[in-house]
Amino acid sequence: MQNLEAYYNKFNEEKRLTRRHGQVEFITSMHYIHKYLEGMDNPKILDVGAGTGRYSVALANEGYDVTAVELVKSNLGVLKAKKSSVKAYQGNALDLSRFKDDTFDLTLVFGPMYHLHGKDQKVQALKEASRVTKPNGIILVAYCMNEFCVVTYAFKENHIKECLERGMLTDDFHVDMPEDELYDYVRLEDIEEINKCSGVERIQIIAADGAANYIRPTLRDMDEDTFEMFMKYHLATCERADLMGATAHTVDIVRNTK
Repeated sequence: MQNLEAYYNKFNEEKRLTRRHGQVEFITSMHYIHKYLEGMDNPKILDVGAGTGRYSVALANEGYDVTAVELVKSNLGVLKAKKSSVKAYQGNALDLSRFKDDTFDLTLVFGPMYHLHGKDQKVQALKEASRVTKPNGIILVAYCMNEFCVVTYAFKENHIKECLERGMLTDDFHVDMPEDELYDYVRLEDIEEINKCSGVERIQIIAADGAANYIRPTLRDMDEDTFEMFMKYHLATCERADLMGATAHTVDIVRNTK
């Protein structure tokens, strides 16, 4: 937790989703959030790992009843300073005991899985999200993907020898991060195992940002018309199974089947 606090005290989480590559992730995630909110009658939303409130505040400003939980005090401070209607608390994705069972219609888990290590912690977090979500409610869970890490950090940024020496990659290049590292990464089969152990049922999985993080300078230099066309391309392809493992982030959309 101390490492996480120190990291986010330096990292500008507020600006992350305002940059072009971050906009792709935000626009896509909001597109699917709205898809599943449609038809719900006065839904209650929980944002677990809300960061500075990029999603929770936007949804509250649309008139939704939103509750947010954030571990990092500095992020929580930024969220609260926005003076929205979000009910915001400091808390941990592994323990949502503040909330009763079957409270929320839609739950977002958009930050915690990046930082929780190994299957057991991720399963615990998803089980907690499931517990506080109503039967047949919707949970959207974001993950950082294995191949993006290998291609960019290990090879593009030339850390491959270090990764191998530290035992951070298996023989088949599956990331195996030590717990003192801030981020953890998964493959599609890992997500499927987490779902199986958590007792949730997948509705669909999407590539939240697709190629965006691989072409950051290109996106940055695009004019507005070209960026709009890129977004049309991305939204047209982000459900394609053949592209899913290569994206930087996925959003797994599951139903609470309890």
